[in-house]
This record gives sequence, structure tokens and C-alpha cells, in this order.
Amino acid sequence: MKKIYLILFCSAVSFAGFGQAQQQTREQKKQARKDHINQLIKQEEEGAMIYSKQGAFGIKLNTDGYGLFYEHGKYKTITTTNLWWLELGERKNSKEEKVTPYNGAYIGTPLIYGKQNNFYYFKFGLGQQRLIGGKGNKNGVAVSAIYGGGLSLGMLKPYYIRVVQNGVEKDIRYDNNDSAFLNPSIIAGASGFTKGFGDIKYVPGVHARAAIRFDYGRYNEILSAIEVGVNAEYYTQNMPIMVHAPDKKFFFNGYVSLVFGKRK
Repeated sequence: MKKIYLILFCSAVSFAGFGQAQQQTREQKKQARKDHINQLIKQEEEGAMIYSKQGAFGIKLNTDGYGLFYEHGKYKTITTTNLWWLELGERKNSKEEKVTPYNGAYIGTPLIYGKQNNFYYFKFGLGQQRLIGGKGNKNGVAVSAIYGGGLSLGMLKPYYIRVVQNGVEKDIRYDNNDSAFLNPSIIAGASGFTKGFGDIKYVPGVHARAAIRFDYGRYNEILSAIEVGVNAEYYTQNMPIMVHAPDKKFFFNGYVSLVFGKRK
């Protein structure tokens, strides 16, 4: 019986010690987190942006389209971060206008009249982020210059529409001798979004980027920013978007983007 009491007593002591150790571990973690936040606040009060790397996603609204991007940065000096990025988006023509076809008896699905191709792009770039002004305090804004460039891949997906000829409905794309593509009396509407992906034409090019980023994240470990800048792209062939608009190789636009990410 004494042995049983001894075993129970040792078990109780062990459990008590384990519980106390867990409590101490939790308190240590809380204190470490508190110390880390205080250090971040102190760094921001001093205007510093100190980290080893950062990763961010962004939504970009261009003056001629839209895009999504991922950006990775590696700390180089207190004012300079090396960057690389990936971006996917669509470029549009200013003459694009969505209309609903109507031949007097039938209302079709909306389409962009005279659109020849959807122009998608994919970019890979290298550059730098250079700190211009630190936050000054935890509620301040850090201002940085972004610049760089890299490779672009233009993707022209033929824009298909549905037409009715001699009682037969079919999908057609534009070619230089096809008057049916622009004949409103036989157009039934736009084809499905997936129509044309098997006919994509790929055109290589290059791009450059310059911007100013305003980072308003509360702590250095959080990247929350608004970026305003310009893009320039050049492709090795003309990139036709609309039938009655001039084709061109060079594209220049302005943009604003929302950027969200983390630093370590």
C-alpha cells in the first residue's frame, strides 16, 4: 500500500511540475512576443525598416487593363532591397465597348464589337526598392522608389463571336477577308470565354517599371502599401487588339496597385 501511495505522490508532483513548466513556457512566449513588438515599435520610431526578406501579393489597375503580381524581396542594406516579381494580366484598347446585338427579333449575348484578340501578358522582372523616407513612428508612412525590368510574354487569344448564316449558328474569329465578323445583322453574341485558348499566339518582349510605394503597415513585419507608377513594354511583333485600331509593339501606361505581404 505504501508503494501505491508513493507512486501516486510522485505522479502528482510530476504533473504539477509539468503544468508549471507549460505555464512558464506560455508566459515566456507572451513576453517574447511583447518584447518583439516593442522592438518593432522602437525601430519604427527611429525610422528604420530592418528585415531579411519579404513576400507580397498585389492587385494592379493599369490605365489600359489590370494585373495580379507576386513580389519577393531580399534585404541588402538599410535603404536597399533587391526584388524579383511575377505578373499576369490583361491589356485592353481604349476603343473597346461592350454592346448587346439585336437583329430585330433576337437579343444576343453582349460582346465587344470589332475586338480581334484578347491580349494577356506574363512578366518576370528584377529590380530594387530604395527607401526614400522612413516611417518616423509606428503610425507613419515609409516612402520607397521601385525600379527595374525584365522579360515579357505577350499572349494573343483570338476573340470569337457567334454568327447565324443561312439558319446555321457557328463560332468565327476575325481574318483579313472575313466581312461576316463585322456584320451586325448576323451577329448573335460573344462566344464562350474558353473559346480560343487553343489558338493563342505567343510573342516575346521586354518591360520596365518605375514607381513610388507608400507603406503604411503598422509594424515592420507587415507590408501594407499603395504603389503608383508607370510601365513600359516592347514586343517583337505588333499586338492587334481591335480591328479598326492601329496595331503597335510599344505600350506605355500608368498604374496604381494595392500591395499586401509579410517581412521576416
